[in-house]
Amino acid sequence: MNLPAIAPESPDTVLSIALPAALDGRDGTNRAHGGHMQIAADNDIEAVRVWLAEYAGSPHTLRSYRKEAVRLLLWATQALDKPLSSLTREDFLLYERFLAAPTGNWADPARPRRGGARRLFDGPLSERSRHQALGIVSGLLSYLVSAGYLAGNPLALRRRTGAATRRAPRIERYLDHALWDHVLASVEQWPRHTARDHQHYERCRWLIRLLYHTGLRVSEAAHAKAADFYQRRGNWWLHVLGKGGAEGEVPVSAALMADFARYRVFHGLPPTPSGNETAAAVMSVAGDLHKHLTPAAVYLIVKEVFRRAADMLARTDSAGAETLRRASTHWLRHSAASHQADAGTDLRFIQKNMRHASIQTTGIYLHAEDDQRHAETVREQSENQLPHS
Repeated sequence: MNLPAIAPESPDTVLSIALPAALDGRDGTNRAHGGHMQIAADNDIEAVRVWLAEYAGSPHTLRSYRKEAVRLLLWATQALDKPLSSLTREDFLLYERFLAAPTGNWADPARPRRGGARRLFDGPLSERSRHQALGIVSGLLSYLVSAGYLAGNPLALRRRTGAATRRAPRIERYLDHALWDHVLASVEQWPRHTARDHQHYERCRWLIRLLYHTGLRVSEAAHAKAADFYQRRGNWWLHVLGKGGAEGEVPVSAALMADFARYRVFHGLPPTPSGNETAAAVMSVAGDLHKHLTPAAVYLIVKEVFRRAADMLARTDSAGAETLRRASTHWLRHSAASHQADAGTDLRFIQKNMRHASIQTTGIYLHAEDDQRHAETVREQSENQLPHS
């Protein structure tokens, strides 16, 4: 099956694909009729664009949701010869099976990961990833039903399995204290022979500390300004504009402010930021004081830090090295919350620091109690084990 070319998309592009006129959903069998439309969309692409536009202020969420929308639109039209607005519950049963085993050009490793001819899958999706993908798609369909575009959401009929309804598991995508210490130590071994090397070292050194100590999301770190750091009652805080435009405040330690001062002095700035300056908290790769890194650049820099740290660890700790190779920017946010919980920080404070809507979300970072339970259980078993007579 030959997939159509997909126009390259920047983070600011909502959706750039084209569908055959006969499959654009204008006459979809699941289109709503007789009610009052809440959106001005005549076809499926236009309707999906409106939905995606709701997430324009959250670049990471937008990219994730756009990916799932593109996958579904192309699969429906190419595999079933149907528009999105004609899909039935039976069709989505087929789609779930497809996500578990995409074949042919859908996952062709010869195709690039980016660009118009990119592959849409790196391989089969895990059960968790399939559940997440279908959850995003169900959210899209529910939105279009509420907007008066679709008559119903076929995924609303989906049976909730035990895997979908059980309590969220403990977070595992984080670095334990030893691995985090290794990452910090490994950066200090980077070469600084040229001005470019030194600038890159200082940027990476500061960025990973900023992400870890504040728990910022990648887009929040990319757009942070020096003026967002401010003092109140002798303490430093960081003002954060988060998901959906929500504002928050994160405590900043004296140690992190010292790291910030070092980074600023390296770039010829006063060690302490002022409330009226326009400099970025993390400057662009070119070193321009007033240009921010993009979220993609933040992601790639952190991946490089983890890759180099993994290379240094590979000979002595292959499992740790493999963990670092899988790690990404969001692992630093998870690590921040996990280490705060390990230190006994009140869950209410961690919730505010991470800007979680629910304290139940914060609870998934509690690992110390599990560690203690494991240690005491294993010790008791060892002490009670009698030698064979």
